[in-house]
Amino acid sequence: MAHKEEHLKSSAFISDIVIGMSDGLTVPFALAAGLSAAVNSNSIIITAGIAEIIAGCIAMGLGGYLAGKTEQEHYESELKREYLEVENVPEKEKLEVKEIFAEYGLDSKAQDLIVNQLSTNKKHWVDFMMKFELGLEKPDINRARKSALTIGFSYCVGGILPLSAYFFTKKPQEGLILSAVLTIICLFVFGYFKSKVTGQPPIKGALKVTAIGIIAAAAAFLIARLIS
Repeated sequence: MAHKEEHLKSSAFISDIVIGMSDGLTVPFALAAGLSAAVNSNSIIITAGIAEIIAGCIAMGLGGYLAGKTEQEHYESELKREYLEVENVPEKEKLEVKEIFAEYGLDSKAQDLIVNQLSTNKKHWVDFMMKFELGLEKPDINRARKSALTIGFSYCVGGILPLSAYFFTKKPQEGLILSAVLTIICLFVFGYFKSKVTGQPPIKGALKVTAIGIIAAAAAFLIARLIS
């Protein structure tokens, strides 16, 4: 029978969605909950919520972009350094290759054979050192832009969901109840599928994500109520 392997290949993309969506669902929900305890107008909550979502999209997207650029710049810096080491101290680099394969249980004869073959191609040699010595994978050249767009869009979608309840209610208290119901459902569903995709227990992951959102909103609501 053919063996079918199922591995998660788009971990970076999923990670960006998780970052954007989880913050998008939690932060605007907590903000709206806090304002619901302090003001008597849905329009104020909607205005503040939209402003926060826009600011959050920009901030989160920019953070994702800078993280992607930093990852790319770090890789390029280490790549140049590794080429210099292979060029200037090849024997030391060969010894490091042997040490890597020794950890996998290969004997000296096998180590020498692999090192001699690998060192004939400088690019393959450097690629090997980058991956197995430094643990670095070559990042996608468009990683920064994709990360910024994915995180920003996910944050926007997540933020609109809890805020939408205030468009269909007249009082903040009514909006808070509807927003809480919508957000809890969305947090649970999001946490369930996030955990399922990443290979974690779905129900446990869903409850964990939901609990975090509820705690954040409850804290904001109580603090706003105490201050007001």
